Amino acid sequence: MSQSALPRRAVLAGLGLGGLAAAAPAWAAGTVRLPLPGGPEQRAVTTAFPGKGAMILQRTRPPLLETPFAVFDEGVFTPNDRFYVRWHWAEIPTAIDASSFRLTVRGHVETALSLSLDTLAGMPRFEIAAVNQCSGNSRGLFVPRVPGAQWANGAMGNALWTGVRLKDVLDRAGVKAGAVQVRFAGLDEPVVSDAPHFRKSLALDHARDGEVMIAYAMNGAQLPLLNGFPLRLVVPGRYSTYWVKMLSDIEVLDRPDDQYWMETAYRIPDVPGANVRPGQTGFKTVPIDRMVPRAFLTNLQDGVRVAAGAPVAVRGIAFGGDCGVRTVEISTDGGASWTPTRLGADAGGYSFRRFDVGLPALATGTRAIKVRCTNTNGLAQPMDPVWNGAGFMQNGVETVTLQVA
Repeated sequence: MSQSALPRRAVLAGLGLGGLAAAAPAWAAGTVRLPLPGGPEQRAVTTAFPGKGAMILQRTRPPLLETPFAVFDEGVFTPNDRFYVRWHWAEIPTAIDASSFRLTVRGHVETALSLSLDTLAGMPRFEIAAVNQCSGNSRGLFVPRVPGAQWANGAMGNALWTGVRLKDVLDRAGVKAGAVQVRFAGLDEPVVSDAPHFRKSLALDHARDGEVMIAYAMNGAQLPLLNGFPLRLVVPGRYSTYWVKMLSDIEVLDRPDDQYWMETAYRIPDVPGANVRPGQTGFKTVPIDRMVPRAFLTNLQDGVRVAAGAPVAVRGIAFGGDCGVRTVEISTDGGASWTPTRLGADAGGYSFRRFDVGLPALATGTRAIKVRCTNTNGLAQPMDPVWNGAGFMQNGVETVTLQVA
């Protein structure tokens, strides 16, 4: 992205954004069918949230907006106005004065900092393409059903993020010897006084790896308010819980973070794929961390009719999770055999990657197409769906059924 695509003053100008209190559900915008086994099947589509186009309404307070899946067929990057939204607390600012906003850096450092957006924009610029995916993406597909937002597959998106490396900011403050973690907080607040403020932490080495960054733009434009304006932590290859929105505070710790959002929330079974049996107990848990590979067909919806005797064009998107995509394969015989697809341009190891393949003419009847991604670390999607009580890390092989006639 060229400098002209992101003028510094445009980044720092701030926005006159309307209040979210006015964002009542726009029922007139229609509904969409989500194939969730636990229902409800019909979900409202809303256009009432600032900076957002038509989105599937999962919740209004806090706002949870799902990207309609057809958007993922339009390109490798998810448009800002269709990028999904997920907040933990309902008390979020409805407007932010960019000129007075400051990012604080404090704790176990040589010099505490209070950085303006101008100062950050003057630091060395960094860009990376990366998928942001909710830990609970696809939770609505879990059987048996688990509590939490009943997302289909649209609680994810891919963007080109622009900003500064976290490492450069930490170096400016001077991390003291003995530091072990870095904790991040944003401007959202709990709705009740005794609830825990949302904060997440990374190990110091991870925070300083040169890929973790503080973004002030996505896809060449400043961040939408609902996606974290004016600053958002970007943690490539990790689930969205670590991508703190409206980032305002960075605290270097000389001890492990033991607050609620690290010690209690967002934990997974410490077993491969976080996959356990319903009702299973007695396993150790650990904080959720690295994403795992996934692949989706984007041009064929489940149940669609296709013509018998004619080739079928198939295309979709895949991502490797915490690394790149090695292969995407298609099976039309229940997984007995697999056909490799053609991979599209590689925008980086943390990005969506397009794929396509032409299937030979299919005989009449019901035909199932399975799609499987293997990442560059050799990790392949499991054939069966994942299950755990939190509804996290779903990445079982997707199946689309065609009606051939």
